[in-house]
Amino acid sequence: MKYTFASHTDVGIRKSTNQDSFCIREAETDKGTVFFALLCDGMGGLAKGEVASATLIRVWSEWFEKDLPHILAGTGILEEVKASWTRLMVSENYRIGQYGLQHNFNLGSTFTGILVLEGGNYIIGHVGDTRCYRITDDGVTQLTDDQTLVAREVEAGRLTPEEAAVDPRRSILLQCIGASSSVTPSFYLGEVKAGENYMLCCDGFRHVVTEEEFFEALRPAANADEETMKEHLRSLVELNKQRRETDNISAVLIGVRGD
Repeated sequence: MKYTFASHTDVGIRKSTNQDSFCIREAETDKGTVFFALLCDGMGGLAKGEVASATLIRVWSEWFEKDLPHILAGTGILEEVKASWTRLMVSENYRIGQYGLQHNFNLGSTFTGILVLEGGNYIIGHVGDTRCYRITDDGVTQLTDDQTLVAREVEAGRLTPEEAAVDPRRSILLQCIGASSSVTPSFYLGEVKAGENYMLCCDGFRHVVTEEEFFEALRPAANADEETMKEHLRSLVELNKQRRETDNISAVLIGVRGD
C-alpha cells in the first residue's frame, strides 16, 4: 500500500495552550509498508494536559521504532499489537497518574491510533473521545465509539444523538490515560482499500462542523494530493474557529492510494 497524508492543528480561539499531540509514521519493512498515525487530546480543563498527550506520542513513537520490528518478525501480528498496546496503556496510565500525584495536579489524555500493515489490515486502539473515521466518495463512517457520559446515555436511550451533541456534559470522559483508576482500551480491526481516506480528529474538530461538511471537503475525489489535503484540513479548522469553537482543533488525514 501507498499513502498520502496531511495534518493540521490550531490552539483555537480561547485556550492559551494546545494540548493536542499527534504523530504520523511510515516504514518499509520485511513485511512491506507499515503505516501508523496517532492523535491524543490532553484533557481540556486539566492542568498539564499537553504533557500527557506528548508523553503518549513519544512512547508510541519509540514503540514503532523499537518494538514493532520484533512483532512483525512473529505471527499473529495484530493480536500481538493489541496486547502490546494494552500493556503500554496500562503502564502509562499508572506512570502519568503518579506524575500528577507527585506534582499535585491532574492530567490525562485520550488516545486514537491506527496501524496499517502491508495488504491493508489495520488495528485501531482507542481510549476517550478522539475519533477515527473512514471517508469514501459514498460517505463517512465513524469507526470508533466515544467513551463519554453522553454516549453512554444515548446507548441507554436516555438521550437522543441530537440532545447529546449540545449537552453540557458532552466532554465528560468515562476513561482517559493518566486520570483514570484503570484503563480498558477498545480495539477495532478492519481492512483499508485503495481510494479511501481515514481521518483522526479531536472533539474540537467536530463539535460545530457537521459530517456532511467534512465529507464534502475530505472525500477522496476532492483530495488528489497532500497539498490539497492540507488546505482542506486548514479550511475546516478555520471554519471551526469562525463558528466559535473554543477547544483546540486538530485532525490527521490519511489517503490510501494502493500499490
